[in-house]
Amino acid sequence: MAAVTARYARAFADVVFEQKLDAQKIETEVRAMEAAIGESPALRHTWDNPAVPTPSKYKVLDAIIAAIGGSRVTRNFFALLIERRRITALKQIREQFEAEINERLGIADADVTSVRTLGEDEKRALEAQVAKITGKKIRATYSTDKSVLGGSVVKVGSTVYDGSVRGQLERLKQQLIEA
Repeated sequence: MAAVTARYARAFADVVFEQKLDAQKIETEVRAMEAAIGESPALRHTWDNPAVPTPSKYKVLDAIIAAIGGSRVTRNFFALLIERRRITALKQIREQFEAEINERLGIADADVTSVRTLGEDEKRALEAQVAKITGKKIRATYSTDKSVLGGSVVKVGSTVYDGSVRGQLERLKQQLIEA
């Protein structure tokens, strides 16, 4: 199933870039549609039910797209998912679509955990440092955790950059055990 969802995500990203659309706006529309579907199991069931006539499914889709202010491209993408009965894989397709967009735009998502809320200057400096290391623009989300003790832990993809006091103490402990 991963290959199928990747194909849909890549094709949708191709359309977004070929038509020079605002990728962030399209991502927002897809997330809004996913939220609408998540709030209504009946809607998801209707769109995935072969007994419901396709024109009826499209009328519902058009109403939702109009309500969220969605674009024609997003509408057509969802129509394709409905037609091919792939709406149940929407979460995976959306995640892969966002990853594809981020890759093409050179953006990396970073999760930053620190002991306290960072100021704007600290955030900019940290993001600049991580951007320098990764070679990508950084889109960071911030959280606090008292167990960090000081410094910060930055996770970019599967890579963790641990500059926390807790991490330094753990490394020191390991060195003492090994010595």
